[in-house]
Amino acid sequence: MKKNQIKALADRYAKIVEWSDEDGCYVGRVPALGYGGVHGADRLAVFEEICRVAEEIVAIHAKDGRALPTPTPRRYSGKFVLRIPPGLHEALALRADQTGKSLNAVAESAIRSGIRTA
Repeated sequence: MKKNQIKALADRYAKIVEWSDEDGCYVGRVPALGYGGVHGADRLAVFEEICRVAEEIVAIHAKDGRALPTPTPRRYSGKFVLRIPPGLHEALALRADQTGKSLNAVAESAIRSGIRTA
């Protein structure tokens, strides 16, 4: 299996990076592949490492001729409910009024500035 095929297949598996109070660092895991052992202080570095681990697991399965678990397909509607403090809601609404944008557009922009998307 070629490297780009391995990466494409590994990309189909959800990767989770969460802060662990118990470990005092971020922990990355790939639940569907049964792996959860990347630890580190930098969230992005842990995510990048867990992506590499997923690729390694896929490559090993391919080399050994073992079947991989079926990735769970995820479909996102683009809608979700978000509870925020009233003061933040007010600040977003004021920004929307000041800029002539919708509250949704201002909130989306704020979220995009705080998270990287593919």
